[in-house]
Amino acid sequence: MKTYKFKLYQHQRNKYLHYSINASASIYNHCIALHKRYYKMFGKHLNQYRLMKHIAKLRKRKKYWKQVGSQAVQDIIQRIEKAYKLFFKQHQKGTRPPNFKKRRKYKSFTLKQAGYKFLSENKIKIGNKLFKFSLSRKIEGKIKTLTVKRNSLGELFLLVVTDYQQEYIPVVTGKSAGWDFGLKTFLTGSDGTKIKSPLFFNRLRNKLKAANRSLSRKKKGSHNWYRAKDHLNRIYEEISNQRRDWFWKLANKLTNEYDVLIFEDLNLDGMKRLWGRKVSDLSWASFLEVLETVAANKGKLVHYIDRFYPSSKTCSCCSYINQELSLKDREWTCIECNTSLDRDKNAAINIQRVGASTLKLGDVRQVQPAISA
Repeated sequence: MKTYKFKLYQHQRNKYLHYSINASASIYNHCIALHKRYYKMFGKHLNQYRLMKHIAKLRKRKKYWKQVGSQAVQDIIQRIEKAYKLFFKQHQKGTRPPNFKKRRKYKSFTLKQAGYKFLSENKIKIGNKLFKFSLSRKIEGKIKTLTVKRNSLGELFLLVVTDYQQEYIPVVTGKSAGWDFGLKTFLTGSDGTKIKSPLFFNRLRNKLKAANRSLSRKKKGSHNWYRAKDHLNRIYEEISNQRRDWFWKLANKLTNEYDVLIFEDLNLDGMKRLWGRKVSDLSWASFLEVLETVAANKGKLVHYIDRFYPSSKTCSCCSYINQELSLKDREWTCIECNTSLDRDKNAAINIQRVGASTLKLGDVRQVQPAISA
């Protein structure tokens, strides 16, 4: 599968797509309300096929809902069904059931086999309206779904999913490396490579402060308030785009140089509670998602070791565990073998060794149990 993203040109006709997204939000909230009421009355989960029949009858009477295609309605109901199944499956893990969404925060609707048609050049027909979009690259493969999505600035995009599978010629380097995430250094490799994070949020923090201050001075709901809010959203969008672009470039660089990339399975939610904004700015989870996608396409492997393995506290030379090591200690000396160790590089070496031992890569020796003090 491959996803293409194209931006729709600004036009008065785009208001019909905004109406459709708003109507989708109304249908979504109505379905959530029916699910909640049905469970309260009967203690059972509402069947999606019964709900589809019910919404189909309502659409004949509600003109506003007719702006949403029947396939988009089916997709909304199927997504709610999927969310409820996930909630019941992971109920003990603290997941929440799907809830109501504000119309302004509802972002998209999806069409599958019908309801749209690509015409010559960069034109697309959705419903009975014609729209133009920026065709930045050729669409390859059979189109499976089309999603119309709007961002926080009110800009509209087309997300086209096709069955195209890009063929990569695997470049085997025979190299593997362990990687340790850090707050000051984004990644430290077992081979000594250090990658500093640009910290995009921190770079534009003064701009964000000024934009937030400007927004707070405006009367809520006024024309100037919406202008200030759009300006603030535009800065957030810039940060997100810069960070994502950097992630894709870094992921391609690492997968070109290494065949196996080994990481520690970190508790990112817990780290976010401890260090807050900086962990959010680093966005390790988003980077790993991008890296896994790129690695899968190139036939490379991303592997994780147990989060409870003391990678920072264990000496990479003699396996002695330094129980006294604290977060502020960036360098330490092993009292068993008298080796001076850099905290992040030492952790990366241990991560690489444990991962390679688990995967049985090459002639890597099996990891010995760590020796506690």
